[in-house]
Amino acid sequence: MISKSESYTSGQESVTNSTWLIYILKEWIGMDYHYPNYMGSFLCVSLIILFFPHLLWFIICVFCNICLHIYKRKNGLDDDFSNKLWDNGRLMVSRIISMYGKLWHGYEVHGIEKIPEGPGLIVYYHGATSVDYHFFVCNLYIQTGRVSYSVVDRALRMIPGLQLYLKLLTAVYEGREQCVEILKKGNLLGVAPGGARESFFSDENYGVLWGNRKGFAQVAIDAKVPIIPLFTQNIRESCRSLGTTWFIRWLNGRFQLPVVPAYGGFPVKLRTYIGDPIPYDPNITVTELVEKTKIAIEALRDRHQKLPGNILRALSERFDKHQKDD
Repeated sequence: MISKSESYTSGQESVTNSTWLIYILKEWIGMDYHYPNYMGSFLCVSLIILFFPHLLWFIICVFCNICLHIYKRKNGLDDDFSNKLWDNGRLMVSRIISMYGKLWHGYEVHGIEKIPEGPGLIVYYHGATSVDYHFFVCNLYIQTGRVSYSVVDRALRMIPGLQLYLKLLTAVYEGREQCVEILKKGNLLGVAPGGARESFFSDENYGVLWGNRKGFAQVAIDAKVPIIPLFTQNIRESCRSLGTTWFIRWLNGRFQLPVVPAYGGFPVKLRTYIGDPIPYDPNITVTELVEKTKIAIEALRDRHQKLPGNILRALSERFDKHQKDD
C-alpha cells in the first residue's frame, strides 16, 4: 500500500528532464497545459521565427503603423509631416523600435558624435536584413532630434500596413535629383549602394557587393556634402540569406529573383559603428569617391567584425561587456 505522500513524491520524481518546463509552467500559470498542443504551438512559432525572419520585424512595423494612425486621428493631423505635432508621434515610434532593438539584439550605436551638424550622405553595408539601419535612424532621432531620410526600394510602396510608418521616417523612392535636393536643404540621407544584391548574395565574410553602382557618389558630389560610412557588427549573423547556395544563384541568373529565402531572426549582439566622414572634395572623381567610401566601410568591418561571422559567437557577445575600440 502506497501512502499519498509517497505517491506525491513519486509523481514529482516522474517529472523528467524533458517535461520539467511544462510542469513548472502549469503550476505557475495555474491552467492545464496539454503537452502535444503546447509542443505543436512552440514548434510552429519557432519555425516561423527561424525561417521567416522578416515576419517579426514586419509585425513590429505594422504595430508602429497602427499606433501612428491612432495618433494621427486623435490629434486631427494630416500628412504634413513638417507639422511639429508629428514630432511626438515620430518619437513614440522611435522609442518602440529602439526598445525592440535593445531587448532582442542588445543594440548599441557608437560614433554619433562624428556625424556633422549639417547635411551628409550616410552610406551603410546592407545585411540580409536592414533592421540595423532602422535601429540607427531611431536612436539618432532619440539622441539628437535629427531625422535621417532613407533611400528605399520602390517595391515597399506596395506593401500594405507600412505606408504611414515609412512616410514619417521619411522614405525616399525617387532618383538622384530628389536625393540632391534633400541634401541641399541641410538633411541627412541614408543609402545602401549594395541594395538587394548585397543583401541576397553577400555572406559571412561580409563582402561589399556594389557592382558598378556609383550614383550615391555622384549625389554627394552634386550636393557638395560629406559621406558618412556606417557598418553594423554581426548583422549577417542575425539573419542569413540562402543566396550563396548554387541553386539560388542558378535561379537568380535565370529568372532575376525579386527575393531570396532567408533564415534567422537570431537575437545576436548588434553594434553600429559610424566612421569618420569623408569630406567633400571638388577635385575628386565619382570613381575615386566610390572606392574611397568602399575602403572606409571595409575598414570599419575589419576593425569591428571577426571574419568569418559566426552565429554562436555573435550570440555569446550579448554577454560580453567589452567591445572593440571605436
